[in-house]
Amino acid sequence: MLAGGETVLVAVSGGADSVALLHLLSSLAPEWRLRLHILHVDHQLRAESAADADFVRALGARLGIPVDVATVSVDRQGSLEAAARAARYAALETCAARVGAGRIALGHTADDQAETVLMRLLQGAGVRGLSGIPPVRGAIIRPLIELRRSALEAELRLAGLTWVEDETNRDPKFLRNRIRHELLPLLSDSYNPEVAAALVRMAGLARETVGALDQAAAAELDRLAVWGDRAAIVRLEALRALPRSVAAEVLRQAAARLGSRAPLRAWAHRGLKRVFAVPAPRRTFKLGGVTVEVSGSLARLATAPLPALTERTVIVPGRTELPEIGQALEARLVGADAYAIPREPSRVAFDADDLGTPLVVRARRRGERFMAFGGAERRIKTLLIEAKVPRWDRGRVPVIEAGGTIVWVGHLRRGAACRVTARTRRVLELALVSLAQPDRPQ
Repeated sequence: MLAGGETVLVAVSGGADSVALLHLLSSLAPEWRLRLHILHVDHQLRAESAADADFVRALGARLGIPVDVATVSVDRQGSLEAAARAARYAALETCAARVGAGRIALGHTADDQAETVLMRLLQGAGVRGLSGIPPVRGAIIRPLIELRRSALEAELRLAGLTWVEDETNRDPKFLRNRIRHELLPLLSDSYNPEVAAALVRMAGLARETVGALDQAAAAELDRLAVWGDRAAIVRLEALRALPRSVAAEVLRQAAARLGSRAPLRAWAHRGLKRVFAVPAPRRTFKLGGVTVEVSGSLARLATAPLPALTERTVIVPGRTELPEIGQALEARLVGADAYAIPREPSRVAFDADDLGTPLVVRARRRGERFMAFGGAERRIKTLLIEAKVPRWDRGRVPVIEAGGTIVWVGHLRRGAACRVTARTRRVLELALVSLAQPDRPQ
């Protein structure tokens, strides 16, 4: 948690746990060369909250430690606890950045750990949820996480330190309070006097399991993912070959690397595991701000959809840039004498005098069909599926039409119209090239 020499922001509410934390760190500060700074967050949820702030200011002055008080507004819609926690952590991060604190110390105890594990067990959490409160998470450290609250209070009394009691900690409308004051005492008195210690031990074992899972999934993610602009693509076959829990964790870590901070609740576990179903789900799945989508043999995680192709009139002769797909459509007019019909899929030729106008490049339209060269009328959607074009790329395949007739589905299939024959005098050649590729001579 600490190597010595750090600036540590200490979260002090005024309750026994946070006062004990401050007492511990202030006693270590000289030997460990710690620079301490206190932050008290006033949530403005109780009439006496201003008095709590004054108590913390006085405590800081007594110990010679600077104190900041952050007054926050808590959204009362939804979970009050969750909203207060989010506001508190945001204030801590802001203050830590301002004072240059590399660590943020919180006063969670072994009792908090036991309550959290039991609460999550009742809510049906998986192994990650049962790992409880992490002792270290990024800049946050919890030095008291293995100590009982009763021992800390006894130490405070010996040191002659007082603390304030938050009456909301006894309000039975909060599940944690019912667990703390009703369920845990019942379990301790009637079943196991060491139930809190057993829950803390279980959290430690679950954390070891989660750590191993995280490490294995991170290695697989590095091996399997292809990263693009705010997106990652993974082959489903490779994911399905992994143990299901590892495969789901690969997707969760990919989403996290893309910026998702969504909690991994049971619904998220179910959503991630549905990705591996056969047949694969057609609907997208949201994990925080990241969309998880399956198409064919691929899974894509992205923070935003790929831009669809914008409709443009083709410059003839010339180069029409299609920046949203990173390509350009080159058009050149040449004489038919000695012209060789191209065999590559990215280049096609037409009888220039038979082509209708205007010549347009655009994205496909819903339910659209066209007459394929050498074949019957086809649905463009079917053509794209057979070509294994992922669902997220189908609105980006260039469709070229002349006078309202589709003459080419770019890179995939030429239309039947305007064939180059022995009677052709002028040829219009169209080529799709990388946007970075220079113009061909006209």
